[in-house]
Amino acid sequence: MAFFNLNRNTERTISLSNEYDVLNFLNGLNDDDYVSADFALRNSDIYSIVFLLSMDLANCEFKADKGKYQALLNKPTQTANPHGFWESMFAQLLLDGNAYAYRWRNQNGTDNYWEYLRPSQVEPMLLEDGSSMVYNISFDEPEIGFMQNVPQNDMIHFRLMSRNGGKTGVSPLSALINEAQIQEQSNSLTKNALNRAILSPGVLSVEHGGLLSQKEKAARSRNFMRQVNNSNGGPIVLDDLETYTPLEMKADVAKLLAQVDWTTTQIAKVYGVPDSYLNGQGDQQSSLTMIQGFYSNALNRYAQAIASEFNFKLNANIKVNIRPAVDPNGDTFATVLAGMDKDGILTNSQVVSMLEDMNFFPEKVPEPLDKEVTPPVEGGENDDQNSGKG
Repeated sequence: MAFFNLNRNTERTISLSNEYDVLNFLNGLNDDDYVSADFALRNSDIYSIVFLLSMDLANCEFKADKGKYQALLNKPTQTANPHGFWESMFAQLLLDGNAYAYRWRNQNGTDNYWEYLRPSQVEPMLLEDGSSMVYNISFDEPEIGFMQNVPQNDMIHFRLMSRNGGKTGVSPLSALINEAQIQEQSNSLTKNALNRAILSPGVLSVEHGGLLSQKEKAARSRNFMRQVNNSNGGPIVLDDLETYTPLEMKADVAKLLAQVDWTTTQIAKVYGVPDSYLNGQGDQQSSLTMIQGFYSNALNRYAQAIASEFNFKLNANIKVNIRPAVDPNGDTFATVLAGMDKDGILTNSQVVSMLEDMNFFPEKVPEPLDKEVTPPVEGGENDDQNSGKG
């Protein structure tokens, strides 16, 4: 790792961003061993899973015990809507393993708003004594420019799995290098096979064709194709010496179209999501409820990593509720509450109160109708006696 001493008034720091460059240099790796975010988003499976997880994380509910932080979570920036801001932050986290936002604060230290930063704008540093982290930031705004040695308390820094004690995260794309390369080569091979099948629509066999020169064979091919193009949908006329056989797609080419399914499973495995969410085969023995439970567990892992950073930097008790993302209509939760009511764990009034708190019922719920009183049977005891008299 390189040491930086930019001026006399700055402390000596250790760069954390060049760790992988050093490792790649020692291992002899090159650009082919790196999957960029731009390349990854051109992969339909990676795009789908990043879109799915980032949107659902943005739909999660983060609750703070302090009103000022709750207002900041509800409206973190001035340049984008809250959902778009958080979706962008979480998508960057899933791609790079790190996501950054600068906390613009007033003189009293109160947060005014946060600014999203791309990983290329941020260089995380560690003080030489290891007491704290600082950041070098290159802002897009010319009037702000470059900020050096920004304290870690002025930054929101989400991280995924770390190899340096939680200081920086590792990108999940680093585990998909081979899969991305194989899928790209397989797609290229499949397209070449399809192009050849399309460019060669069939075979025109000519009896005693061996007596024809190459020039004469090419002329017959052009004449046949001219007849095909000018037939206006009518039948093709051949003489007794010619036979046309259309080409069919080989079974091997059809297999090429399906052989990349295993990469879908690998991508889902890296992100901890059931591959059925990417239209994969899935576990044939798992029910829909079990698959949803697996996805909820995966989403909760990412949500807890995000909540941990909030609690560390804001010194607030922030809890995350993933139910709005995995059960937006509340049907699953209502079914669980109904079962607890049936088992006597909760009373009916408690269940109704909890469903009202989550806005499960519409605004106007009709009042329950009173139980209808069963009218008495006509006649009475005397009638029965009279009826028995004869």
